Amino acid sequence: MIETRQCQNCRNSFVIEPDDFQFYERIQVPAPTWCWLCRAQRRLAFRNERFLYKRKSDFSGKEIFCMYPPASKVRVYENNIWFSDEWDPMEYGQEIDFSRPFLAQLLELLKKVPLFALSVLYGVNSDYSNNFTGFKNCYLVFNGNYSEDCMYGVGINYAKNSIDNSYLDHCENCYESFWITSSSNIFFSSRCSNSFNLFFCKNCNGCNDCFGCVNLRNKKYHIFNRPYSKEEYRQKLNEFDFGSFAKFLEIKKETSSLWQQFPVKYIEGLKNVNVSGDYIHNSKNALNSYILSDAENVRFCQYMEMPPLKDCYDYSVWGNGAQLVYETVDSGLGLYNVKFCWECWPEVRDAEYSFFCQSSKNLFGCVGIKKKEYYILNKQYSKAEFETLRAKIIEHMDKMPYVDKQGNIYKYGEFLPIEFSPFPYNQTSAQEHFPLSKEEALHQGYYWEDIKEREYAPTISWKELSDHIKETDDSILKETILCQAWEENNKRALEHNCTKAYRILPHELQFYKHYKLPLPRKCPNSRHFDRINQRNPLKLWHRKCQCVGQTSVDGRYINTIPHFHDSLPTPADEAGSVPRPERRGCPNEFETSYAPERPEIVYCEQCYNAEVV
Repeated sequence: MIETRQCQNCRNSFVIEPDDFQFYERIQVPAPTWCWLCRAQRRLAFRNERFLYKRKSDFSGKEIFCMYPPASKVRVYENNIWFSDEWDPMEYGQEIDFSRPFLAQLLELLKKVPLFALSVLYGVNSDYSNNFTGFKNCYLVFNGNYSEDCMYGVGINYAKNSIDNSYLDHCENCYESFWITSSSNIFFSSRCSNSFNLFFCKNCNGCNDCFGCVNLRNKKYHIFNRPYSKEEYRQKLNEFDFGSFAKFLEIKKETSSLWQQFPVKYIEGLKNVNVSGDYIHNSKNALNSYILSDAENVRFCQYMEMPPLKDCYDYSVWGNGAQLVYETVDSGLGLYNVKFCWECWPEVRDAEYSFFCQSSKNLFGCVGIKKKEYYILNKQYSKAEFETLRAKIIEHMDKMPYVDKQGNIYKYGEFLPIEFSPFPYNQTSAQEHFPLSKEEALHQGYYWEDIKEREYAPTISWKELSDHIKETDDSILKETILCQAWEENNKRALEHNCTKAYRILPHELQFYKHYKLPLPRKCPNSRHFDRINQRNPLKLWHRKCQCVGQTSVDGRYINTIPHFHDSLPTPADEAGSVPRPERRGCPNEFETSYAPERPEIVYCEQCYNAEVV
């Protein structure tokens, strides 16, 4: 059965398919009342990935770093206390009041029970980072694992000595790059793998010593996709001299123009069977999903970077051995049958509407429970009592649902209302994928907090920086630099949390000098915003391959070899007349995150591989 519904949030229509109903029946939840994009936006509003605050611990009174702004109405303990036995979450246990909506009581419990300050494990000298495991000497690096000597990055896994990157995996010595895997010495590049010594390259795999190249495989000593001898390459590379900021801008403009002249594959993905979305690898039956690997039978999932993942719907951030997870965020590491949860890890099983719980099972509406079983609102019950009371609560949630400020109704089966999130909307992952102005966010019921200006005033403008890195000495370490993004458009800059001013740190300057790189002209937040603009959106569009025979549909790209469809019959062939090559286009259609109005030439996998292999 296929059913079309109207999203109670955005009022647009969405479709629930037979496989979806089978999943909902399997985990015993009603079908959703929000469309999948609104559901994703709602979950991602519970994800503060990159922002840290100073506030006092509610346990010791000490000033600590944490991921909750002081204005949020939650209690926070420093991590070493929260993970210890010095407090008891069961002390906050409460009876259920069936005269009031259950979620209203859960919200009260959330504001009472202390939360841990940072979502980190095994950090060494990485106090200014969050959402990581195993960082050492990292500064303002977020959402990663086992990395060392890195600065200003997101999605940094098994990386070393890298600055200003988004999504590195097993890399070292990288700068201002996006989506790089198993590579080293990569600069100003995008979507490259198994390579080294690349500059301004895109979609290159197995390459080394290439400059300004796109769609190359297993090549070396190439400049703007043309081969050179080793000696010629090195001589030419020295002539570019992108240690000069002015020269860097010229090179960036030239290479960006070149990139647009070559086709892109409709999806960033390899070794997949029956998938739709983007940034998907080694997966099977993964639909409408985004940034995941080693997943099977999943749909509407995002940022599942830690495999494996199986039989999950509407799940954002983490994974790592998770199965049967639904409408959950920031949770992972051995989850099983977990629904409507937030920050539950590790080994949480059979849990619903629970937050910050660990190594526990059979929970309903709990906060901070560790190594326990059969708890509701942090109060323990026998197995029989738990099962009876759980069924009664679900019935009560349907009869007396929670209603948010916008009039949305939350019966059993919905994720948390947006007012449960302690994070400002503009400092969550939702803002990156579903950007709103301050006025729009407040109108929709979200919480917003303008980033506070630094206590120090800029001492110089970005315009006053030396053009060449060789002209820069250690005196720059004393300066506070006015950000280019702020000076050009401070309203726009505020929407991506520009800090207005920034500084250059000693290790950072050493890195720039070693690799002969110009100083950045923007603050780290603005640089992050520019970099993730390379990331495709969550939304998908139905499109046709833009290969029309010998060229792309607009003629910008000429195919290098015949494609599979060149020998297909055309209407002219069937009529017995001479076939026209331009009519022998690729018949393949697909779902892609490249919107029709974008400038990229979008090819299906068959046509794309014919051009790059």
